[in-house]
Amino acid sequence: MTAPANKLIIIAAPSGAGKTSVTKHLLKALPNQLAFSVSATTRQPRNNEKDNVDYYFVSVDEFKNKIARQEFVEWEMVYEGKYYGTLQSEIKRIWQQHKAPLLDVDVKGGIHIQEQFPLTSLSLFIEPPSIEELERRLKARGTETPASLQARITKASYELSFKNKFDHIIINDKLERACAEAEQAVREF
Repeated sequence: MTAPANKLIIIAAPSGAGKTSVTKHLLKALPNQLAFSVSATTRQPRNNEKDNVDYYFVSVDEFKNKIARQEFVEWEMVYEGKYYGTLQSEIKRIWQQHKAPLLDVDVKGGIHIQEQFPLTSLSLFIEPPSIEELERRLKARGTETPASLQARITKASYELSFKNKFDHIIINDKLERACAEAEQAVREF
């Protein structure tokens, strides 16, 4: 299978639902067809995250300058003061490799990208089995304060209301099954 020209794969989910795990599986399973689209963000790196690999970590001012220069396909202030966005240059870089960009984005970002690429995008919504399970997963990360955990849970409840705007809804109750479903959908696309 070769990646058809200018196609995009969008993986979106509430924080902690498993979109990064599904994304990593897809990149490993389809290395000749997909390439990870590195997003830009103003948040600080977590644990082992690397600049220019996991994210382009930029200042708020630099991010706002990129907005002003219309360098983003989409961008959002996902949490107060924390911006995330998909750079046009990143999408073009991957297309030049004759691969499909695999975008790991927030829910609103996923919807915005679909609106811009309605015929050439495949969108997968990774749904947690429950809000309680999502909260357990976020606590297990050990990266959240009580306030940030509550903000993520509140946001997740809201984001779940948009799941029907995506091409496929994959419930991540068992990671192996969620990865297999995502892989099948991408292969068919």
